[in-house]
Amino acid sequence: MVEVQLSAEMSALVSEIRKMAAEASSFVELQQGIVAAIAGRLPYYSWTGFYMLDPEDSGTLVLGAFVGEPTPHVRIPVTAGICGAAVALGKTVVVDDVNADPRYLSCSIKTRSEIVAPVYVDGRAVGEIDVDSHTPAAFSEVDRLFLEEVAEIVGEYLAAQGLAEKRTSGVEAPGAPENLRHG
Repeated sequence: MVEVQLSAEMSALVSEIRKMAAEASSFVELQQGIVAAIAGRLPYYSWTGFYMLDPEDSGTLVLGAFVGEPTPHVRIPVTAGICGAAVALGKTVVVDDVNADPRYLSCSIKTRSEIVAPVYVDGRAVGEIDVDSHTPAAFSEVDRLFLEEVAEIVGEYLAAQGLAEKRTSGVEAPGAPENLRHG
């Protein structure tokens, strides 16, 4: 099996995001910095945003910072959509053709593919990074690896700040976070 490695651009972004996490004064600031950095450097990422579990209702994801067209989906049940599936399954979900996936919650008629990587704290999914593309089958194994690494940085930030406990109890993630370790 060939080992997948991040592109130079993605590696640089991961380093930049690690620095952001070390310096961020708030989780909102970190989210905003991450989505802006990704959107500015990966043009095929047409919409990039965070959904986090509602602290009052761990069965609902709430839209956080994002870059891209506005979405009508500001609250998503974990039982609905590709975003819900990623949290419920406890793993990254990649959809090459959103129009062929019955779970897809239409946000834009331009969206052709989607990838969603859960954010974990202490083995529990507490949110996710969601990326849409206007290009069919836009996301490769490299994109999965990149977004899982970014999600891991976010999870580490939340754990270090003690924010996960304040946000929600999370959703038990099967096999996580061991399946997300990359080195």
